[in-house]
Amino acid sequence: LDIVVANYGSNDASVLLGNINIGFVNQSTLTSGNGSRPQSIVIADFNNDSRMDIAIANSASCSIAIFVGHGNISFGNPTTYSTGSTPIAIATGDFNDDMRLDIVVANYGSESLSIFLEYGDGSFANQKFYSTGANSQPYSVVICDVNNDAMLDIVASNPGIDGIGLFVGYGNGTFSNMMLIPTGDGSAPFYVAVGDFNKDRKLDFAVLNEGTDSLSILLQTC
Repeated sequence: LDIVVANYGSNDASVLLGNINIGFVNQSTLTSGNGSRPQSIVIADFNNDSRMDIAIANSASCSIAIFVGHGNISFGNPTTYSTGSTPIAIATGDFNDDMRLDIVVANYGSESLSIFLEYGDGSFANQKFYSTGANSQPYSVVICDVNNDAMLDIVASNPGIDGIGLFVGYGNGTFSNMMLIPTGDGSAPFYVAVGDFNKDRKLDFAVLNEGTDSLSILLQTC
């Protein structure tokens, strides 16, 4: 397995190739643009050619950059798409059941999520915005099927309003308005992870609270 690292300070990403000695070789550098400040990365096959591509959230240039992989450790020049303000988290999943991977970005500065639906050739439609609420400052985002309806939902951490935001997916690329799940006054939840912690076949949340220096486990009851 190989690794891609976002380098916030140098405005690029490093591709590190793994070897059998459990070491890594710095094989190539992908430039995300002057002053882009890359913050988060996702790896996926966006154009269905069985080669891994890279998507980077550029927090300062308010964009995502898509690097199409050639399968030989090289990548094409980036294609960029505008996001909201200060995108700092990115994730991918098939939101409209067309067997193509779409993208969601958490916009910390504009307090929103951006949804990008993919056309199947590695290109994306213009973003659709979903509000995370005034002063929410979304910091992380997770894609999962929370309500077991075979449609992907989105969960975002909102440290500015002490809660986790759930966006229920309708399976056609659209989502419900955010439902806020409180995590406690002053908790400032920065990160959220999802899993079935009590073996009841329902997804639960693990939340890292920066404000209270704690980890919260939220068990789903319905």
